[in-house]
Amino acid sequence: MDRKSVDLPTGVEFVGPSIRIRFSWNKKRCCETLPFPQTAKGIAAAASLRAQVKQLDKLGALTPQKYAELFPGTRSAEVQTMPIFFDYAQDWLDSLQIVESTRKNYRSTLQNYWVPYLAAKPLDKITPVILRKVVNDIQWTSPVRRKDAIRLMTTIFTQAVRDELIHRNPASSIPPTRVTKREIDPFARAEADLIIAKLYELTSGLQQIYAIFFEFSFYTGMRPGEAMALRWEEIDMRKKTAKVCRIRIYGKIQERTKTKRSREVLLNDRAIRALEKARPLTAARSDYVFAPEGSGDKSELYIRSETGPKRYWLSALRKLGIRHRRMYDTRHTYATMCLMSGMNPAFIAAQLGHSVQVLLSTYAKWISSPSDWAELEKLDRLESGTKPVRENHQ
Repeated sequence: MDRKSVDLPTGVEFVGPSIRIRFSWNKKRCCETLPFPQTAKGIAAAASLRAQVKQLDKLGALTPQKYAELFPGTRSAEVQTMPIFFDYAQDWLDSLQIVESTRKNYRSTLQNYWVPYLAAKPLDKITPVILRKVVNDIQWTSPVRRKDAIRLMTTIFTQAVRDELIHRNPASSIPPTRVTKREIDPFARAEADLIIAKLYELTSGLQQIYAIFFEFSFYTGMRPGEAMALRWEEIDMRKKTAKVCRIRIYGKIQERTKTKRSREVLLNDRAIRALEKARPLTAARSDYVFAPEGSGDKSELYIRSETGPKRYWLSALRKLGIRHRRMYDTRHTYATMCLMSGMNPAFIAAQLGHSVQVLLSTYAKWISSPSDWAELEKLDRLESGTKPVRENHQ
């Protein structure tokens, strides 16, 4: 083609062996060299692309991402390069307003499972197929871990969609994880009392605070972390109440509960008795009710690790020949004792910090009464069943 005799469309020009187009974007002059041949077909393609760019700009739809899509090799300073997964995930994590323990957990999940596979990949290059392959390649330690890790990725990519970096969430195509719900395994009340008695036998001096801790836990249903974080200032012996407003997580006190709502727990006689035993052991030397042996700042003396109480807990179970269960099952024991005593589910849920719906779904098998068998026996009565009712003739 004779370049001098060619009448090029507006904004289209030859540069060396290539074609270049010129246009305005964001009130600045732009030019982009295209991989089209200097033929009639190439010139038409360049003119068509320029018209498309001008139309997108007129509609306000020529975003930096769209610009980079139309001109992959651009050197325009106006175009934001697509962030790689590592950088975007780190920025997302830094932007969250969460407690440090949760941030640490998220960071660990990213480093252990996703970063080794995806760190250097641009977000828009991470496809559903790639993610499913990564999920299949990872050796998951448990279904719960898999579920939590995928949920984290889904959240990150949801934010990327909102940021208009990608159009669709690639994590949404990952098959859901089936997690078997942990069986509730409470102690019988007689077992709970045996454990408490054995703990008092195994402890002495300041270490007896651990026996007191378990007696209080069995008869209030507080989460172990909530009881560990309980301060004397939150106990009202006159009203027989304890305010639950913080929790110990990973050895640190968090000024919130698991549900992020404070609650007031009514204290029964066993809980009051436990507090009366604890007062001479800890009230003068710590702000915390169940302070372990030690000295120092009163505001810092609390059970930092489960190692201390757990040692006595396991020893008591072993000596009694009672099947091993978690310390957390003190909470389940309290809930089931209350239900089997016929207490109002709404009251029990408030004590535990649950909704009534969660309480009923979690402890359904313990919601029964002595009249259940009496109800079933009605089937055996002659007056019921399939026997027809005789008509009363006058």
